[in-house]
Amino acid sequence: MPAPVPELWNYIPEEILIQIFYYLSLRDRYTVFQVCRQWATAVSSSSVWHFTEISCDSEDEEGMLQSLLQFLNQIKHLKIVFDQSREVNRKNVTRILDMLAKQNHKLQQLCIVCHGENPYFYSGQDILQSIRNICDAKNQIDLQHIDFRKMPFTLDGELVELLATTNPNLHSLFINNRTLVCNVAPDSIKKVLRACPKLSALGVYYASLSDDVFQELLKPERAAFTHLDIFCERLDKYMPVISEELWAAVSQKHPQLCVDLEFDHTVPACKIPRILKLNIPVSTLQLNTYNYMVNQIRFVTQSYSNTLKKLTLQTTSSEDLNSSLVDLARQCRNLLEIHCYCVVSQEVVEAFLMHCPSLKQYTLKVAKERHPWKPVAVQ
Repeated sequence: MPAPVPELWNYIPEEILIQIFYYLSLRDRYTVFQVCRQWATAVSSSSVWHFTEISCDSEDEEGMLQSLLQFLNQIKHLKIVFDQSREVNRKNVTRILDMLAKQNHKLQQLCIVCHGENPYFYSGQDILQSIRNICDAKNQIDLQHIDFRKMPFTLDGELVELLATTNPNLHSLFINNRTLVCNVAPDSIKKVLRACPKLSALGVYYASLSDDVFQELLKPERAAFTHLDIFCERLDKYMPVISEELWAAVSQKHPQLCVDLEFDHTVPACKIPRILKLNIPVSTLQLNTYNYMVNQIRFVTQSYSNTLKKLTLQTTSSEDLNSSLVDLARQCRNLLEIHCYCVVSQEVVEAFLMHCPSLKQYTLKVAKERHPWKPVAVQ
């Protein structure tokens, strides 16, 4: 007669339980902790907590967070997700960050994701102050990866420089968080590169780049630089553009460099051709401009056919657009994703399926549908 299920669980080795509990959400780990002594011991292993995502989205999670503060000092890679429109969520996040500043000397990666609307007159100063607390030299935290791309609070140069100077072993820093104003000047980015010699991935506003920043990347002692994620918005119409020569020099110095470019709908159409340069090793390009894009698509086809992996377009339908997309499909054979948020011809769909053997998913509609349009996975 087979043993009852509860008894079978008693024979699972602790190392197997640890592997299972590693994949559980924070709430499920909290539940596991209360099941029995054996499970509590397994879920308390530091291996379970190295990669942790904390959701702060309801009042009933406050007790759970309190119970799990004891494990904060074991976390190496932390992702915090919350709806910033609710005050209780914001308080929980600041509490976690402040506890990290006091307890955790092992933290290597910090990612903060907001998915709500900012309340009126709220600028996230409480969250930003807690981030400053983490940077206090007394805390001995040595972050290697910081991702604030989905934290919609305006960052300033002082905070960004503080992050860099107190975490000199940074490998990646993403601060292109799509706020209305960019308060990080090129001089701050230049200081970041000097303070963090191992930095190989950087996400910034185009307005935070300059010739001097690129000269930092060209220094002989600069370690390999592999990823540059750039967000372009309305203020870029006042900014000088990076020259073709500097892009060519940086691409030659860092042959593994991949550049992701996103154009916001506020970027003037006349500015886009000036920012796009022949020698940029573009991997991902998002043209969310709703303008006539045929000329830009033709330029992309001619210039980025060897490097382009993902293309997103917000534009208007036309026969010229269909023709330019068919040509792009024939030339950009390394493409993994294509998303065009306007109606295209069946010929366009067939061209991408035929000529792009690595294609993983696409959003190409041959007739109008209700939004949101969902991508199609390629089998």
